[in-house]
Amino acid sequence: MDPLQRAPENQATPLVGYNVATSDNALMDAVRAYGGEHTAEIVEDITPIGSLSGSAQAREAWHLSNENEPKLRTNDRYGNRIDEVEFHPSWHWLMTQGVGFGLTAEPWTSQSPVAHLKRAAGFFTWGQAEGGHMCPITMTYAVVPALRADDALAKQWITGLASRTYDFGIRPPEEKAGLLAGMGMTEKQGGSDLRTNTTIARPTETHGEYLLTGHKWFTSAPMNDMFLVLAQAPEGVTCFVVPRVRPDGTRNSLSIVRLKDKLGNRSNASSELEFNDTYATRLGDEGRGIRTIIEMVSATRMDCVLGSASLMRKALAEAAWHTSHRSAFGATLADQPAMTNVLADLAVETEAATFVAIRLASAVDKPNDPHEQALRRIGLALEKFWVCKRTPMMVAESLECLGGNGYVEESGMPLMFRESPLNSIWEGSGNVNALDVLRALGREPESLDAWITEMAEVRGEDARLDTAVDGVLTELADLTDVEVRARRIAASMATSLQAAVLIKHGDPSVADAFCASRLAGDWGGTFGTLPRGLDLAGIVARTTPHLEN
Repeated sequence: MDPLQRAPENQATPLVGYNVATSDNALMDAVRAYGGEHTAEIVEDITPIGSLSGSAQAREAWHLSNENEPKLRTNDRYGNRIDEVEFHPSWHWLMTQGVGFGLTAEPWTSQSPVAHLKRAAGFFTWGQAEGGHMCPITMTYAVVPALRADDALAKQWITGLASRTYDFGIRPPEEKAGLLAGMGMTEKQGGSDLRTNTTIARPTETHGEYLLTGHKWFTSAPMNDMFLVLAQAPEGVTCFVVPRVRPDGTRNSLSIVRLKDKLGNRSNASSELEFNDTYATRLGDEGRGIRTIIEMVSATRMDCVLGSASLMRKALAEAAWHTSHRSAFGATLADQPAMTNVLADLAVETEAATFVAIRLASAVDKPNDPHEQALRRIGLALEKFWVCKRTPMMVAESLECLGGNGYVEESGMPLMFRESPLNSIWEGSGNVNALDVLRALGREPESLDAWITEMAEVRGEDARLDTAVDGVLTELADLTDVEVRARRIAASMATSLQAAVLIKHGDPSVADAFCASRLAGDWGGTFGTLPRGLDLAGIVARTTPHLEN
C-alpha cells in the first residue's frame, strides 16, 4: 500500500455518536439531586436532546453556522429598506431543534413542577451543540417574567413565545406559528450605566403607545419578532415592547445599522439598531424601566451560568476523549500522571459549575419559597461572576490537552475558545456582577441569610468549607473599602456555594478535590496542580465520554 494512502495511526477519532446528557455523570447526579421524584421525567426529556447534541449532524451544523456568518440586507433589489438578516441553513436547523425541544418560553406555561429544572438540563445539553443560536433561545425564555408586568401584553405574546415551532421571518405575529424575543438596553455612550440612555420615548394619543427615537448599541438576533428596550419617557427610564411588525401589519421603522464583527459567537447576528419614530408599547410604569426589565436580566444571567458550564463540559469532553485515544512516550496520554492531574482538575471545575447551575435553576421552580428566591438572586450574581470568569482559562487548558491538533479550526477548540469570554461580558461584566453582590447584601439581608443557610446545611462536614465561610463573614464584618474587595468577596462566596452543593450531592472524590484546591489553597494556581492523595484517576474516569451502542 502506498504509505501516503495508509490511515494515520495514533489519532483520536472525532467525538460523535455519544449522548451528551446521559454520558455526563455530573449532570445526571445533579438532576437526581434536584429532580427528586421527577428525575425519570427529566431524564426521559433530555435523553433525545443529548443524542442529537452529540451527533455528527450537530457537529457539522456547529462548524457550518460559524463558518457561514449571518449577512445584513438593508435594502432589497429595488432599493426598498428591509433591514433583514440572512442565515445559513445550519442556523435554521439548530434553531428548529432548540425551539422544538421546548427551550424557549414553554416552562412558564407548563404545569410540571420541575419545568425550569428540566429546561435548564436541556439547555445545558443542547448548548453543547452550538452556542451562538442559544442567544435568541435565552432571550425568548427570559422575556416572560418581564412581560407579566402587563396582563394584556403577556396575553398577546406569551403563547407564541412558548411555541415549539420555529417560524423564521418578519410577518405579523398572529400569522406565525412561533415567536422569538430579544432585548436592547445598552447605548454607545453608557454601556452598563443604563440611566445615561438617550433614546427618547414620546407618548402618542393612544394610551400606552409611544414613538421611540434613538439607538441601541448591542441587540442580538434582530430578526426576532419583538424586543424589550429601555428609553427615556417623560417620567424617566421606561421599558417598552418594540415589535418588528406594527399592529396595522406594516413593518416597524427599525433600522439595522450594522452587524457586530465579534471575537466569537459569530453564528449569531448581534446588531446596532436605530429608532426613528419606532412604534412601541409601554411595559410597566414610566420611570420604572430598569426594575421592570430586571427579571429578564436575571433569567438571562441564569442562562449565562448554564451556558458557560455547558461550554466547560464540551471542552472537557473533547480533551478527555482525545487524551484517552492518543499515546505518547509509551502510554496513553490520559494515563500519564501529569495529564491525569490536568484532566481531573478540569473535571473538578466543570462539575462544580454544572452542579451549582442546576441548583440555581431548581430554585426557579419554587417562586413562592422565600429562601429559594433569595438564594437565586444572590446565587446568580455570584455564579455569573465566577463560573463565567473561569470558563476562558478552563477552555484554554482543554485546548492545550489536544496539543497542535487543538489549535487548528477543524478541532472546534479555537471556536470554543473564542466563545468562552462571552457570558462573562453579556448582561453585566465581572465588576458589574461583583458590585451587584454587594448591593444585594446591603439592600436585601435575606440574600445573605439564604447563602448562610445553604452553608449551614453542610456545616461540620468539611473543615475547609467551614473555614472559608468564616472568612467570608469576617470580610463582610468590615465594610471599609468594600468595593475594592468586591471581587474577592464574590469569589469566596461563589466557591463556597459550589463546595456546599458538591459536598451535599456531588461525587465525594470531586468534592474533596474541590475543597482541597479551591478552598484550602492546596493548588498551584494553574490546572493540573491538584495535591497528592486525591482520587484523580477516578475523577477522570467518570468524566470521559462513552459512545452510544
